[in-house]
Amino acid sequence: MNDKPNTPSAHITPVILCGGSGTRLWPLSRKSFPKQFVPLIDGKSLLQLTLERVALLSTEVMCVASEEHRFLVAQALQAAAVHGTVVLEPVARNTAAAMAIAALAATPDALLLFCPSDHHIPDANAFAQTVQSACPAALTGAIVTFGIQPSFPSTAYGYIRQGAQRPDGCFAVEGFTEKPALDKAQALLLTGSALWNGGIFLCSAATLLAALEQHAPDIVQACRLAMASASRDREFLRPQAQAFAACRSESIDYAVMEHHSNVAVLPFNSAWSDVGSWNAVAELSAPDAQGNRIHGQGLAIEARHTFVHAPHRPVVALGTQDLLIIDTPDALLVAHTSQVEQVKHVVARLDADQVAQSVQHRKVARPWGTYDSVDVGERHQVKRISVRPGAKLSLQMHHHRAEHWIVVKGTALVTRGDEQVLLSENQSTYIPLGVTHRLENPGKTDLEIIEVQSGSYLGEDDIVRFEDTYGRDTGKA
Repeated sequence: MNDKPNTPSAHITPVILCGGSGTRLWPLSRKSFPKQFVPLIDGKSLLQLTLERVALLSTEVMCVASEEHRFLVAQALQAAAVHGTVVLEPVARNTAAAMAIAALAATPDALLLFCPSDHHIPDANAFAQTVQSACPAALTGAIVTFGIQPSFPSTAYGYIRQGAQRPDGCFAVEGFTEKPALDKAQALLLTGSALWNGGIFLCSAATLLAALEQHAPDIVQACRLAMASASRDREFLRPQAQAFAACRSESIDYAVMEHHSNVAVLPFNSAWSDVGSWNAVAELSAPDAQGNRIHGQGLAIEARHTFVHAPHRPVVALGTQDLLIIDTPDALLVAHTSQVEQVKHVVARLDADQVAQSVQHRKVARPWGTYDSVDVGERHQVKRISVRPGAKLSLQMHHHRAEHWIVVKGTALVTRGDEQVLLSENQSTYIPLGVTHRLENPGKTDLEIIEVQSGSYLGEDDIVRFEDTYGRDTGKA
């Protein structure tokens, strides 16, 4: 990590907004595993990189995430060596509500830096210095947004129209333009004062709540009710579900920014990407002489301007041009570079057809580790299960399936009915249907087992849970 820059004039609490389904990066990103959690850059997720970046300002952060992704967020916090509170949204209600509950969870005078979790900013020091430069404006009651210097007339981003410079060093905001048509985007660039809207904001908690009271009182009222009855479980803070679900879904731009008078903008003059499409992912790596970009085991022969993402097996692009080839263990995307914005519509189509790969990966993250569904057939399923050191699955039983466990790496402590047995590599055990059981990893390295299930029904909801370290309800694996 880079050296920490000069200490800012006020304590900043970064708030990382971890919502979003990430359907534009399907099949790598899916609803159960959105793009902010996918290891995209040097084996790190965009969320981890975001946490490492804001750690230059503070190692005490707040994240706002969905209940479904709470342990993915916790793992990213651990990997980035930062800590703090994770506020869990019972349902998604867009950025206005997410920012409101974060402000309500903070002290009123805290300066909150709201950051999306899925952006890539290579120069962390430049980002930290820009944020520090915005502190004087934020301390005197402004909501500061950070505009990105545009490099081309994009129709995928909103724009901030920059006005005159303020005494605090920021600039007035003349207005916002939503994602424009190409001719409008070109005209905005020609003005020389239009910036991409990066969705990053700095303000005090009190300033944001006052702005919400003025422009969206129903949103802040619903969030106040939800936070008044919030419950805490370790680092997780849960707003009251019914009150939060009653909140209107609205972005902070529509709810506040387009109406508020005291909004300032500060240009950010370094590299930035919202990694919003496969074209954007491709541009993160350097091209070869033919413009091809290869990740993993891809091979381009007589190909031009082709991106191959192939981390698992050889994928050959022969004589292709302007193609994106994204390979995963259970789904393959081949798309023309001009059609990347249609990927989200493809996911909607797959979802409507109830194709499981639209939502779930073959490899599924769990709070104790992962499982990979290697093979599924009539009355049988084979999984490769990985359990982190010190972690354990719930104490459970199944009504419809029996299980065979074979240890392939590490040591397993198995509870089976009234007995406990310690298994090492190449040893196995059998869990009959209806028998209470649990799998634990007492070792210091990952435990990996092969699980063979057999029975009349193999769904993940065939679980009766008796005890769980992670506070999960019956019916979840």
